[in-house]
This record gives sequence, C-alpha cells and structure tokens, in this order.
Amino acid sequence: MQILSTRVASEWVDYNGHMNDAEYARVFSLAVDELMVRIGLDGEGRTRHGYTLYTLETHLCYRREAHEGQSLSVNVTLLNRDAKRLHAFFELLDEAHTVLATSEQMLMGIDVASARPAPFPAPVLEGVTRLPACDENAWPALAGRTIGIR
Repeated sequence: MQILSTRVASEWVDYNGHMNDAEYARVFSLAVDELMVRIGLDGEGRTRHGYTLYTLETHLCYRREAHEGQSLSVNVTLLNRDAKRLHAFFELLDEAHTVLATSEQMLMGIDVASARPAPFPAPVLEGVTRLPACDENAWPALAGRTIGIR
C-alpha cells in the first residue's frame, strides 16, 4: 500500500550529489507519520485516545541513489503485529518502482499518560487490521536482514 508521495528536496542533497543518508530516514519517518494517520492516530486521534506510537528499532538498507527533484513514494507492508506492536516494512521507490531503500521497523503502542506500552485502542486496532499484511510465504527478501561482516 502506498503511504507517502514526495520529492527529493534540494536541502536533502549532500556533497556527493545525492540524497543524504539521514534524509532517507526522514522520508521513512514521514511515512510512519502517515501510517499513524491511516490507523487513526493523527493529532486529534492521539489526543482522543491518549495514545501514540514510538519507534523501538529501525533497520535501513540503502539500495540506490535518489537525486534532487526526483519523485519518491513509500509503500508499507505489515510483517507482523501483536496487541501493542507493529513490525512494519517500508519500501522507498522511484518513478519506475525501483527500490531505492527499505526500512524495517518495530513500532510500539504507548499510553501517553503513563509513557508505557499499552494495547491498541479498539478504533486504532481496527485501522491496523486494514493495513496490508505480508503473506508468510511471501516475506520480502530485504526483510529480516542482519548486519555483519561475512
């Protein structure tokens, strides 16, 4: 499911002439913000439910360069979930749908008043169930990777 469309802003381009590595993380962060909107956790929803999402872990893989002005889109697939966590996989794509980067993230639902993990409120859980879920036989090739020198 496409969750975000944007363009590479000139201030995102570094001394190598392409999008700086930190800006890939920015785009994925913007995609998480949009994911929150889609599941009912926009500003009003966060206030009404006293609930938000925190990012626990991110694994970002850079595949191709992005350049100034280039159109970008981000797709999201839910790899797994439980009562208070989302294991999400984001793909950053160019106009030709070439994967430029991926971000695998573990997101935790948080009760704002206690600043502690808490189960998704029922309306938010309903939004979560509408997210595209990964078929266990079609796990993305770039998901579940580890870092190491082989």
